[in-house]
Amino acid sequence: MWILFAFGSAVFAGLTAILSKIGIKNTDSNVATAIRTVVVLLFSWLMVFIVGSQGTLVDVSGRTLLFLILSGLATGASWLCYFKALQLGDVNKVTPIDKSSTVLTMILAFILLGEKITLLKAIAMILIGTGTYLMIQKKKETGKVSPKSNLWIVYASGAAIFASFTAILGKVGIEGIESNLGTAIRTVVVLIMAWLIVFMTGKQKTIKDIDRKSWLFLVLSGFATGGSWLCYYRALQTGPASVVVPIDKLSILFTIAFSYFFLKEKLTAKSMAGLAMIVIGTLSLLL
Repeated sequence: MWILFAFGSAVFAGLTAILSKIGIKNTDSNVATAIRTVVVLLFSWLMVFIVGSQGTLVDVSGRTLLFLILSGLATGASWLCYFKALQLGDVNKVTPIDKSSTVLTMILAFILLGEKITLLKAIAMILIGTGTYLMIQKKKETGKVSPKSNLWIVYASGAAIFASFTAILGKVGIEGIESNLGTAIRTVVVLIMAWLIVFMTGKQKTIKDIDRKSWLFLVLSGFATGGSWLCYYRALQTGPASVVVPIDKLSILFTIAFSYFFLKEKLTAKSMAGLAMIVIGTLSLLL
């Protein structure tokens, strides 16, 4: 049963990117992030009460709380970069860069946590890295290209880097707390950070201009994220993390498929080869 939940997490994660892409089409990306985080917050605390871990909140140590806050800040920064990248670039190019955080996380885990990099992990990292490079490459076109046209790469890379720090900081912080409660606390930090940025940039004035379609897809993307988390942590409860996590990362397949059917984004032969390398590299982590 846990395998079904793991794949459910991947499907919902894939939907998140598509729904968010549609929702931020006519909305400021920071405002969109702040709005959907409200929905995610409701889901995360729902998970806490479902497993009954709210009573352990008073037992959280200062060190654990510090790392959870830092992890939350990294998560917020990653989301802000990710949805800005989605606003500027194609889903099927932004997502592979974001998923390359798997490689960065393994490198940081080696440097900061002393985790070993085996030959199999090294091969997986090379496959995922090479596959990501192939997927974001475009054929050279005639005429001048505006520097802003490639700005999505900067934001997507930022999303991957911050996501990697999220994983490392979260791993340290989650050691002394129930995982669902830790996620809920981190989400509170993300929510505060997202809305602070909205008000600091004066974008709260644009909320009234958001059309109904954008509201609908932003809320749905929040539900998709919440659904992904519910499935993900349910899978982790009964299944091995070493298998659940790579399956969850295969959300890239669903994202690419959804982007083809709903956004009409097509893959070149080179991109298909890159996707295959990413999938093979990710699946090799199951061994």
